[in-house]
Amino acid sequence: MKVGMLTAPVGDWTIEQLICFAQCAGIGAFEINATGKSAHFDPDDAACGRKAADLVGEAGLEISSLAAYMNVTAGDEAERAATQAHLRKLLGCCEVMGIPVLCCMAGLPPAGMSKSDAITQIAAPFYRELAKEAAAKNIKLALENWYATNIQHLGLWKQIFNEVPDENFGLNFDPSHLLWQDIDYLKAVEVFASRIFHTHAKDTEVVAHKKAWVGNQDGGGWWRYVIPGFGDVKWGPYLARLRSIGYNGVLSIEHEDGAFSWEDGFRIGAKYLGQFI
Repeated sequence: MKVGMLTAPVGDWTIEQLICFAQCAGIGAFEINATGKSAHFDPDDAACGRKAADLVGEAGLEISSLAAYMNVTAGDEAERAATQAHLRKLLGCCEVMGIPVLCCMAGLPPAGMSKSDAITQIAAPFYRELAKEAAAKNIKLALENWYATNIQHLGLWKQIFNEVPDENFGLNFDPSHLLWQDIDYLKAVEVFASRIFHTHAKDTEVVAHKKAWVGNQDGGGWWRYVIPGFGDVKWGPYLARLRSIGYNGVLSIEHEDGAFSWEDGFRIGAKYLGQFI
């Protein structure tokens, strides 16, 4: 395994700046934010993408995935069509750049529609097509299990994989979303082992005294996302469980911790995770 970083917070960094920082911080891979154009990635410039991939490789690092966490089930049909078209474009970028995984999202339920129905009626039909297009390019699709999306819990995971059984359709597994919902993230690793293509390294701090005051039905204030090592995810057992299923990929730090600067958060997170790998 190796530690990586999602580049979304540092869109103003060039690929050269990313490489320099990673080499100093003990980071071995980049999950490149590909939602739009940034200083280190342009989805409309294939030659620039290939050059970036070459520079990363020459530095002894890797690009673990392109990532576009966009709403593929948007209620607005124009937004939905644009988002789906963007993911198709990114498959081409992955192919040109030699990137094995495209990280994406199961979408958010449109107004008046349940998450289960959004999977059946919108997400699954789209991903059945996209998975086949991706397979032809030898690329895997990995959905992040953000709780707000259509795959909030394990029952919905099972549903979408039943409806899209393609072997290259799976997860960017993030334990932080499961932890505060009291979903067993270690058991989930075992049950969905064949679907784990990428992982987010993000932690969640549950503030017990606040939760005891408002209960777990309150919308917020008793939990927050933190850098690995500052929350309640059991990283030793979690990585042991990943190893037990044969996962030897990237632990991509998703920095959403307001207590740290971008640089400090990535650096401290990488140092903490490094003790386990």
